[in-house]
Amino acid sequence: MLKRAAFSWRKAVAALAAPVFAFSGAAAQAQGISLLRDAEIEKFLDDYSRPIFAAAGLSPDSIQILIVNDGSFNAFAGGRYMGVNTGLLTIADTPNQVQAVIAHEAGHLAGGHTARRGDALASASRPMILGLLLGAAAIAAGAPDAGLGILSLGQTVGQANFLKYSRGQEASADQASITYMDRIGRSSIGALEIWRKLRNSQIIRGDNINPYFLTHPLANERLTALQSRVEASPYVDVVDSPEEIERLRYIQAKIYGFLHDPNATLRKFPLTDQSGPAHYARAVAYFRVAKIDEALSEIRTLTDQDPNNPYFHELEGQMLFEFGRTNESIEPNRTAISLLPDNALLRIGLGRSLLASNEPVLIEESTAEFKRALLLEPDNSFGWFELARAYGALDQESLALLATAESRYHAGAEADANSFARRAMAGLARGTPEWRQATDIILATQPEGQALPLPSGVEQPAPTTRRPEPEPEKAPDVPDPTFAPE
Repeated sequence: MLKRAAFSWRKAVAALAAPVFAFSGAAAQAQGISLLRDAEIEKFLDDYSRPIFAAAGLSPDSIQILIVNDGSFNAFAGGRYMGVNTGLLTIADTPNQVQAVIAHEAGHLAGGHTARRGDALASASRPMILGLLLGAAAIAAGAPDAGLGILSLGQTVGQANFLKYSRGQEASADQASITYMDRIGRSSIGALEIWRKLRNSQIIRGDNINPYFLTHPLANERLTALQSRVEASPYVDVVDSPEEIERLRYIQAKIYGFLHDPNATLRKFPLTDQSGPAHYARAVAYFRVAKIDEALSEIRTLTDQDPNNPYFHELEGQMLFEFGRTNESIEPNRTAISLLPDNALLRIGLGRSLLASNEPVLIEESTAEFKRALLLEPDNSFGWFELARAYGALDQESLALLATAESRYHAGAEADANSFARRAMAGLARGTPEWRQATDIILATQPEGQALPLPSGVEQPAPTTRRPEPEPEKAPDVPDPTFAPE
């Protein structure tokens, strides 16, 4: 299920970020960028990006792909992040087109094209969830109507000029993308189809062009430069299978259902359309207008047809939870986890359902689910927040304070994290893993050049840096630019 997420910046760009729990959308609107989290879309992008990253000489685990809530056909990359607009996913005709764009952006990463402009991104944390559930977000944000839409938690991703590249770098990334697609045995015909789309848009729009086109000029020239090489590839006739295309259609239907007016969705996917993607889109549309029975009927049609799809069960669980049927929501969430056990978002969804049961045994189980999720995503601010709630329900105050400190730390609120960690430490046995965890947070959040006082009896260790994250490796053989920079 689509959820908007906050993007938290570390010390290098602390001035740009509002506290996550403040639900401040002003910074996001000023920058024009907000992010989404969705298990299904993230898995799709991961499946198509990993082979490309490996072919580019990049460590697949070191690159995070962000889903940008923007309807324009766009993508960007820098540091150890790649952004993919929802518009890229909905406008693309085939997965091959999406993969061609991923390969192009991988060319920028491997070539180090954004090394200077990406300094801020290189120190940024993973996109974090502030809420998995629409209703909870609506209450926290003071906007009840948001409970029928997608959780609004956007914050700035970076300065607008980060997206601007030189023509020479673009040409280099174009050529690199063909190399990477050849290495994995995939056709680059999608790249030609993409540039034809962009060329036609440039011709039609003229000066009123999307910023994506301004940062990637002369689509017709780029198309000409790529065409002979693409057509000469031994893999030019390797096309997406019907199953691969159908997978993209489901994702497009989900995005349309969440990001467009529900009435427009129901017009686009009328009841006469009995295809799987149409059922998916209608399920979301009915859910958003509080027609829970119709929504459940649509999604259960899909779970009956394909009981092994975890995302159908996830959506059913989400619907039931949002409409107060929390005990009913547990089973579909359990099913989703059984089908996709290594997904943090799904585990947090199940944990939420278990926590809402108010039954001590199930609340205890919810803490285990949140912990498993946090092993998968240690910097998931919302996961730590929910774990804190679970500990609070079990009257484990010190652990609740410690989990809150982790949540605030990963939200970028270091002063709050320090305060909660010091309060937690007072109730933790010295030398335990939890005590050391609290100490770690305190030391990591003390102002530069200033030692903050620790609780009585705690010695001041040397400053530490928490959980360093690896930088992507650079590929040694990115092709030279086709065009000379202007």
